[in-house]
Amino acid sequence: MMHLDDAPAPACTICHNGLYENELTHQACRPCTDRVDHNLRALAGADGLYARLAHSLRPGSSGGGPVVSGSRTAPLPVRLEPLSLAARGGVVTILQTWLIDWHDLLGYRHPRWDGDLQQQLDQVVKRLRVLLPWAAEEHGAFDEFARELGSLVHQCQVVTGGEKPTRRIGVACTCGHTLRVTLDTAGVRCPACSTQYGHSEALRLPLAERRNAA
Repeated sequence: MMHLDDAPAPACTICHNGLYENELTHQACRPCTDRVDHNLRALAGADGLYARLAHSLRPGSSGGGPVVSGSRTAPLPVRLEPLSLAARGGVVTILQTWLIDWHDLLGYRHPRWDGDLQQQLDQVVKRLRVLLPWAAEEHGAFDEFARELGSLVHQCQVVTGGEKPTRRIGVACTCGHTLRVTLDTAGVRCPACSTQYGHSEALRLPLAERRNAA
């Protein structure tokens, strides 16, 4: 029989670190919630990542590398990566889908979208930020939202030249298995022994190369 003392301590669903006493009813800790808010703000506005996608559509523009010639086939007039993010079905639609889900759970009416896609992006970001405290506390899939948002932001950064592809480093699990993590990883589970590491725990693991060389 499991005693109350044996129950696992409440942990953030994103980074898997333990929650503070004032966060025990939350899905996510304060640093992870702040990171989500930061990612939302990074997308919006005239100088935001979404607006920059429009300037990255031309082949050879920032983040796209040089234009390769010599092919018999004429090059596409736009780059597909930023186009897929900027067009309907990309960043705006994904965020709108999340907002609809949040409204449904709260019993609110269906959100309205006005203006072009940039204006709709700014509207949905503003509304998501308003509801963020509720979602971080009560939404059962808040970790999924945080990871999908983080992925969108990273993709926008890469295709607009704002960030190079994330470099993964190898760290050694206590069982000896090598795990691949990034500096902004939320957490990682070892496939060999099923040990779960939070953000800070994963970054404190020894480098796999050093461990293997010892």
